[in-house]
Parts: sequence; structure tokens; C-alpha cells
Amino acid sequence: MADDLRVQYESYPYPPRDPAEEATRLVAGSPSHILEIEHYIFAGRRPANRPFRALVAGGGTGDATVMLAQQHADAGVEAEIVHLDISEASTAVARARVEARGLSGVRFLHGPIEALPELGTGAFDYIDCCGVLHHLADPAAGLAALKNSLAPGGGMGIMVYAPFGRTGVYHAQAMLRMIAGDVPDPERIDVARHLLADLPATNWLRRNSHVGDHIDQGDAGIYDLLLHRRDRAYSVPELADLLRRGGMRPVDFTDPARYDPAVYLSDPALVERVRALDWLQRCAFAELLAGNMKTHILYAVRADNEADTLARPDTLDAVPVLRDADGPALAAQFRPGMALTVPADGLKLSLPLPPLAGPMLARIDGNRSLAKIRAGLVADGRPGLDRDAFMSEFGRLYGVFYGVSSMFIRNPG
Repeated sequence: MADDLRVQYESYPYPPRDPAEEATRLVAGSPSHILEIEHYIFAGRRPANRPFRALVAGGGTGDATVMLAQQHADAGVEAEIVHLDISEASTAVARARVEARGLSGVRFLHGPIEALPELGTGAFDYIDCCGVLHHLADPAAGLAALKNSLAPGGGMGIMVYAPFGRTGVYHAQAMLRMIAGDVPDPERIDVARHLLADLPATNWLRRNSHVGDHIDQGDAGIYDLLLHRRDRAYSVPELADLLRRGGMRPVDFTDPARYDPAVYLSDPALVERVRALDWLQRCAFAELLAGNMKTHILYAVRADNEADTLARPDTLDAVPVLRDADGPALAAQFRPGMALTVPADGLKLSLPLPPLAGPMLARIDGNRSLAKIRAGLVADGRPGLDRDAFMSEFGRLYGVFYGVSSMFIRNPG
């Protein structure tokens, strides 16, 4: 099976990427965005006094490798990025993308993540493991190998498939195993294309319009989604158990608003009952309630790390930082009483904003502390805005934008 996986990615590197496109765009996502790493793993503080070391475990065609190298270069942070993958063809694409950008400090290794103990890579401040664990024969052992490669205080960004948003995928995989399980790969892809064209309207994959790799990622997308030799999905409780067995503990999910049942419920009595659950139970409830999560993306640290690594806006020294957004431009869009509406795989989440959302957003530039933002509001005609009132108002704003992974906290020091 390990050889089958290697052959798959040698023949169909995934995701398909063209190094020529590096001149016009940076593929940036989650996990492993620089703001997220600082926020979830290092309590809003950039690791200092030594080069930052990151491992991209199962780096594929290089999305995370390129993003990590480019964002740290842009931030002036000395970094070494190690790209590890079983596929030489995928690694060649990643290498070409790095070279197209003229990035330095990237090292490429060939092999499975289970071989990390023998590779002599040393310890890493951060490990990206995106879309890999759910393809391993023993995911817990693979996760444990990664955990043992973390430096003290380091952490991981992890993505695994989630079951409910992939409804129909596993039905289609089962059908294709029945009728094309033992034929050469080009023929398997051809059979898959014919089956996709002939699905009845009631078929779950045809009804699931939020899964699209088989539509927009070519042969590699069809293979990875529908013909993969080893593919499983994890519910929230199953993922929590995997982390435990791998010696890790979760810090938080990205887009945490999607894991809050209160976002979906309108009945106050139900909301009250859900609030009595612990955090992971609430996340599991939200997954069942929404029914549309295709993946889980979270950050995790070693189980023996007892520090609170999550940045929080609980002091006036904290600096709010918007991701991929301009504070004043956002401020112009909001008036008192409005809500932030965001799409979420078939749902629209409506997140109410506090009355001072606009004036606060207008002052968020990634450099001003909460103290300076409050001082600006007071000088602008709000003398009664004491510390507690301001922190409460900002906390509501932060809850909305952090909830959709659009605002993070940077702390001094």
C-alpha cells in the first residue's frame, strides 16, 4: 500500500500546480499562515533569538512550503523550511515553485514521515501536517513521530478530512472499487469519469455541490478524491482521540465560529443546554448540527506542554492584526446594528457586530495596541469608554473576526 501511494503521487502530483503562476499569486491558506502560527502556538509572539525551523510533513507540490518561506521572508524572519514527501514528482513541482520565487532556506527531503527518526532532521518549532494523517496506515504512529520531532514549546498545524461534508465521496469510492479496483490507473480514471457523468440525481455525491476536486482539479483531483487507496475521515471526537494517542492536545480549530453551536441555533433554551457541554463536546455538537464540514483544521501542541499557547485579547498591550483585510476599508462597510455575514459551504453565518465595530476597525492597522485604539476612541468623543467597557466591546468584535480566522493577536516581547 505504501508503494501504491508513492506511485499515485508520482503519476498524479496533488494538488496540481504550475510554477509559472508564482509570478502572479501566493497560495495562502490554513494551516501554516504566519499569523496563525504565532497566534495558536506562540501566544502571539514571534519566536526570536534563533532561526525559525519548520517541517512540512507530506509537503506535496509545495503550497505550505512556499507560503511559509515567502511569509517569513516578507516578515524578515530567518527561517529554515524542510519539505518532506514520498513523491519525487511532487517535490520537483515544489522545488520549481520555490526557485521561481528566488526563496532561500528551503531544504527538500524524500521519504515518509514515519522515517523521521532516521533522517536526522533535528527539532522543529513548527510542523505542518496538512492532508496526510488520514492517508497513513497508522495515523497515531505517524503523529507520534512528528510529535517527537517538535522542539520544546513547538506545535503543529493539522488538517484531516471530516465525514459529513464529504457525504457521497465514500459511496463513490466504494462503487469504483467494485468496478475498477484492479485495472491500470488511466483506466480507473476513465471509469470514474463515466460514472460521474452517469450519476442519478439522488446520488449523494451529485447532490453534494460543496465537494469539487473531481470537477476542477483534473485527473489528479479525481484520483485523490475518488480513487485514493487509503482515505478516511475523522469526526471531532475521533480527531481528539487521534491527537491523544499521538501525544498531542488541541489548541483550537481554525474558523472557530463554525464549531460554536450557538451560531446555528435560535432557540435560547437549546443554546443554554449546549453551553453546559465542555469545549470539545460543543465542537462535536456543532459538527453534527451543521452537517457540512469537509475538513478539520486545527493547531495542536505536545500533551506535556501545559502552557497556554493561544493568544488572547486580555491586556491593553495586545495588538490586533487583520488577515488579508484593511481595517479602514472594512470600517466603511459597517454601521451600528449590522452583522458580518460569511458563506460556509451552503450556509450563511450571520455574526452580530458591536456598536463600535466601525470605529474600532478603522484604527486596526497591525501596529496599534488596544490601549492606543481605546485612546483614539476617547479622543474622538467617547470619554466614558473606560477600560472595562472598551475591552468588552472589543471582545465582541474580536469574537466575530477571530471566529472566521480574519483577526489574530500579536503580543509584545
